[in-house]
Amino acid sequence: MAIVTVSSSRGDSVEKTPPDPSGDAAASILIEAGHVVTSRQMVPDDYVRIKTTVSECLDRPDVDLVVTTGGTGVTVDDVTPDAVSELFDRELPGFGEAFRWLSWEEVGTRIVSTRATAGIARDVPVFVLPGSVNAVKLATAEIIVEEAPHLAGLATRHKVE
Repeated sequence: MAIVTVSSSRGDSVEKTPPDPSGDAAASILIEAGHVVTSRQMVPDDYVRIKTTVSECLDRPDVDLVVTTGGTGVTVDDVTPDAVSELFDRELPGFGEAFRWLSWEEVGTRIVSTRATAGIARDVPVFVLPGSVNAVKLATAEIIVEEAPHLAGLATRHKVE
């Protein structure tokens, strides 16, 4: 699986490996659930770089799940859902709905400002998460860990029939 962190403050960092608490949170939960993280990338809030990076992850034979963190808000820089959703063959609107429902208790009406989404791109489930560590933990532990294997099976079922 691949984790792509979108962050203007870290994506163009001069540090060789800048801190990535949200990506680390997703990786930790997914590894604990038995997934193997084969790619970790960090990019700035740039439409083309986000889309290109996720597309390159989808081209890898060792990637059966992609999780992005960051860039899902409503500012002009928040372009992750726009860039990634162009790659979707099928959208999974239930993910965003479930994520916002689960987030209600912690953030209340601020849930309206997240554009978290998911879809299937080239037979791979792709989840687009906010950059907040708490949001990443919630989405990963409560939804992605449970649904990613099932979705991956459904998305690739046509290859074995």
